[in-house]
Amino acid sequence: MNRRRFIQASPILGLSHALGHAQPELIAQSTATGPKKLPIPIGSRRELFIDRFLIDKMTGTALKLNTPQPAPASAQPADHMEYATVIKDGDLFRLYTRDGRGAVHDGDSPEVTRYCESRDAINWTRPNLGLHEIDGSKANNVILHEPPFCHNFSPFLDTRPGIDASERFKALAGTVKSSLVAFCSGDGIHWQKLRPEPVIRYTREYAFDSQNVSFWSELEGCYVCYFRHFLDKKLRSVCRTTSADYLNWSEPVPLRPNFPGEHIYTTLTHPYFRAPHIYIATPTRFFPDRGESTDVLFMTARGPGPFDRTFREAFIRPGLDPNRWGNRSNYAALNVVPTGPEEMSIFMTPFRRFTLRTDGFASVRAGSDESEMITHPLQFQGNRLFLNYATSAGGRIRIEIQDIHGQPLPGYALEDFRPLVGDSIDQQVGWKRGGDLNKLASQPIRLRFLMQEADLYALQFKV
Repeated sequence: MNRRRFIQASPILGLSHALGHAQPELIAQSTATGPKKLPIPIGSRRELFIDRFLIDKMTGTALKLNTPQPAPASAQPADHMEYATVIKDGDLFRLYTRDGRGAVHDGDSPEVTRYCESRDAINWTRPNLGLHEIDGSKANNVILHEPPFCHNFSPFLDTRPGIDASERFKALAGTVKSSLVAFCSGDGIHWQKLRPEPVIRYTREYAFDSQNVSFWSELEGCYVCYFRHFLDKKLRSVCRTTSADYLNWSEPVPLRPNFPGEHIYTTLTHPYFRAPHIYIATPTRFFPDRGESTDVLFMTARGPGPFDRTFREAFIRPGLDPNRWGNRSNYAALNVVPTGPEEMSIFMTPFRRFTLRTDGFASVRAGSDESEMITHPLQFQGNRLFLNYATSAGGRIRIEIQDIHGQPLPGYALEDFRPLVGDSIDQQVGWKRGGDLNKLASQPIRLRFLMQEADLYALQFKV
């Protein structure tokens, strides 16, 4: 699929999923008429500008992929970060990572899964758990020592409503030797198998040796798993499968996010913590013909549709360090996690932390000339509009609310808006008559943004 077709498909597919459990005929109508005619029901969800889902027209503006910045060095909790997972559980950060301990093959008996924790994602400890004897001692932080499952043990915090406390954490693990086996835990430290038999079985097309990620989808009302397979028997790519109970899984569907000649190793797909209807993916891109070099991409998905590849370029580059240009040198840990009210973090091999502004994966950006972005017709719930935005000292953002035909609504035209100048993660906007939008809720509207030296990261209507 070429780039133009792929990006055009994404808003329509995303619209169908945003409609949730709407009647099939309504979803079919949205696909047939397109998002320009059928308003997109965003309710009071936070929407990020990480794709063209909301965007109808841009004049002078552009979608910009933002670059994660290296954080100051912190205490290194683990010697290795391959196939790692970071979970924010209340005020505790939990880190799970593989320690190969000299294993020659994937899933060999020396491999173990280690556990570390932190209160600030900077200062980490290796708790002495006393669970498994390693090299003659139980004085270690090992939570699992059972081949081949330590090779790619990938846990998540199960947010399904009504989940039993003993299954608060779940994980998939396994290689071609075992297929994928399901685990559960009540405390994230003591683990047991949900059943001894595998829940997703190996076939010749699948490749379970890398990180197989799963989560509860609030949007879809089911568990979702993304795992690696070989596309056309030659390119590393990704399949998707779902389950109502984490034991019985649907027939996997190849998603084909690759561009020609592109190997996508891990996907690390997970719901974004501030907008769980949006799935974030930070896969490793692999170049076997370039010295097995790697970098990290940024992809998104909205429910069961394909990955959006609006941004083809690398999200995190190897950089100046020559050691970053080899195989297995650039793996992100599963999950982008909040590490402050204005900051979120991505952890990388061997142990590096990169930060981004909250919601700041990408933005609609305007340069020194005033530029424009207009949304598709929207239907919202709430009475106030909040933005995540930034301007320069000389920049500004102005907003006009239009009817479905693009005509300004009385009292909400550009001349009625109080221009935004500054930088805020969550700023309410207003017009001269105030910021109460209650009378506009549930009716189709468009938002017109006039921007100068500014970035728009996200918007949300709130009650």
